[in-house]
Amino acid sequence: MRARLLLSCLTALAVLALPSVAGAHWRVRPHRAVCTDVVANGLAHCQADVVTDGQGTPAAATGPSGYGPAQFHSAYGLPATAATRQTIAIVDAYDDPTIASDLNAYSTQFGLPQCDAANPCFQKVNQNGQARSYPRADSGWSLEIALDVEVAHGICPNCKILLVEASSASMSNLEAAVNEAARLGATEISNSYGGSEFSGEKTDTAYKHPGVAVTVAAGDGGYGSFGFPAASPYVVAVGGTTLTLGTGGAWAGETAWSGGGSGCSSYLLGQSWQTSLANWSLSGCGTKRGVADVAADADPSTGAAVYDTTRYGGRSGWFQVGGTSLSSPLVAGIYALAGNASSTAYPASLAYANTAALHDVSAGSTGSCATLMCIAGAGYDGPTGVGSPIGLGAF
Repeated sequence: MRARLLLSCLTALAVLALPSVAGAHWRVRPHRAVCTDVVANGLAHCQADVVTDGQGTPAAATGPSGYGPAQFHSAYGLPATAATRQTIAIVDAYDDPTIASDLNAYSTQFGLPQCDAANPCFQKVNQNGQARSYPRADSGWSLEIALDVEVAHGICPNCKILLVEASSASMSNLEAAVNEAARLGATEISNSYGGSEFSGEKTDTAYKHPGVAVTVAAGDGGYGSFGFPAASPYVVAVGGTTLTLGTGGAWAGETAWSGGGSGCSSYLLGQSWQTSLANWSLSGCGTKRGVADVAADADPSTGAAVYDTTRYGGRSGWFQVGGTSLSSPLVAGIYALAGNASSTAYPASLAYANTAALHDVSAGSTGSCATLMCIAGAGYDGPTGVGSPIGLGAF
């Protein structure tokens, strides 16, 4: 009964179109990268992009613009809740001091369950698993955290959201947070960040957690920008699309988002379910790992409504945010709704085995190249992998 009521609420919200994008004729919005970290050896950068005004200032408002939970549920044909309790871990750097109250404000806006003492569906810990001694706050990573946590809760309202905050944006600290998330029982782990590839990644097993869906943002710099950990053969690398909605919030089409990361790993080998694809010879990757595996909405112009009161760029309130930092927790939430990750050592393989349950995104590109790794087309391609969700059948 509770699940049916929640579905009814989400359906009702779907027809309350958020005017800036929730229609077939969305408009292109200027945007900028949320995090200003310098990507250097051993450091990661968050993969979120925020919509701005004409002067490049983050466009914050008193009410939401962008897609909310109802739009994502209707577009991708998702059920209201997961059949079994799942724990979605969000791994990010630094602290968002207002995330608990911001999540409940988001939930109030969209008719979702509150996370409180009566319903402890949100927990924040540091990279050592402690609910104290959090790292310092960072305004860019705080907006990233708000995006990740709120989208995951919006996709799977009856899941537990576990935020694990790394002490810094160093890969070593982020990897410690990933391992802690797995130790604490996460069934899905979303990672909305990336750094440069490096030769040592060949022996890096921090993201190897069999039976756990470890999703990773594919990058926001277009072809060749994916980096690590998206290149890891143990993860689900999530590319980006521009998602168009039709009447009642129904899926009306998707194209590859131009900013989505894609390409061939410099060091890591692809898994057999990828390299055995019928059109893999057209990738130019040979035996190397290709990014992405699957895709979902990431274009900031069709981005998510995010509530954040930790001031960002001097602003607070409702932001519209995209980037593959959106598609990663979105897909992690879908894995949670499906509840199938534990059925296989490598949850990424599920999509390759069930392509009929995916939209084959066949238009758009992420840059210029001579292969399918930057140009969306029929079957597998780099920008969108084997496709975007149609319900839960591929997850």
